[in-house]
Amino acid sequence: MDAELNRLETQIEQLISLYVGLKSENIELRAVKARLEADNRQLSGKVALATEKLEALFARLPTA
Repeated sequence: MDAELNRLETQIEQLISLYVGLKSENIELRAVKARLEADNRQLSGKVALATEKLEALFARLPTA
């Protein structure tokens, strides 16, 4: 009986440790995701600006 309880206690401790580790990793991944989304928004803005500039240049080119 004691051996079973000790085994269960060990398993519970392992589960708690795993939970804490995964919770920490989840927080870190959420922060990375937020940074990447911000970078993506910034890059999308730059692409849109470059597209506008190219379209303006094309509009000024003489037609053949």
